[in-house]
Amino acid sequence: MNKKIENKTFDEERALYNLDGAQVLNCTFAGPADGESAFKECRNITVKNCSFSLRYPFWHDIGYKIENCTMDDLTRAALWYSQNGEISNSSLCGIKALRECENTKLKNCRIVSPEFGWRCRDLEMTDCNAESEYFLFECRNIKLKKVSLKGKYSFQYVENAEISDCEFDTKDAFWHCRNMIVKDSVLKGEYLGWYSENLTLINCLIIGTQPLCYCKNLKLVNCRTENCDLAFEYSDVDADIKGHVLSIKNPKSGLITVDSVGEIIKGDNVVPCNGQVVINKRKCG
Repeated sequence: MNKKIENKTFDEERALYNLDGAQVLNCTFAGPADGESAFKECRNITVKNCSFSLRYPFWHDIGYKIENCTMDDLTRAALWYSQNGEISNSSLCGIKALRECENTKLKNCRIVSPEFGWRCRDLEMTDCNAESEYFLFECRNIKLKKVSLKGKYSFQYVENAEISDCEFDTKDAFWHCRNMIVKDSVLKGEYLGWYSENLTLINCLIIGTQPLCYCKNLKLVNCRTENCDLAFEYSDVDADIKGHVLSIKNPKSGLITVDSVGEIIKGDNVVPCNGQVVINKRKCG
């Protein structure tokens, strides 16, 4: 990687198209020509200390590093169809910032991007802060650590996920997810995890109404709840909950162990419900 491009401003269409083996440093991608796709079809590039205000800069790239860069809200759909990328210490603030990418690592990034991360594969995020609706929709093989998220409808249809030390403030999260393990995290929001399969929560705090309904092979280990009512309706569940649950309604099968519960609701069910609740070693229902 011998070629360097430094201290320049680009605004034309496909300004650095098909670039291979280069460093782009301290450059600005903005201007009256309003061109798109600055780095389309590039390979083995490092982009550092640059600012972006144009659409679609990183499409169909293979082998890229983005460091200390800023993409404003005009940088729509910044990274699509790209592979083998690392993004660090950067801001991604345009809608649909990451989509259908493979083998992507983000570290210490700020994300303000509706519809971020759709249909990505092999995605890792560490020490990131995100605001997004439909965050990581239909992703596969993801790992998140120390990620803070605010926004609705996150992780829908996600498969194969490992999440730890995170804090999510998100409604309708984890719907239809499969094969997900969440550890040491705070999960705040209504209607968590409906229709999930093989969802395991370990040492988590769950906050909000009607969590974890219609689940298959749901497991909770040493979890706590706040303001959780009508929980576990029609779920196949094995749960160990510390503290109090406001109400549990019609668990389909399995065993729920809890320190205390305000109400156990049985009846008016549309399928057979044989789940058991144990309170301080006393079985109820």
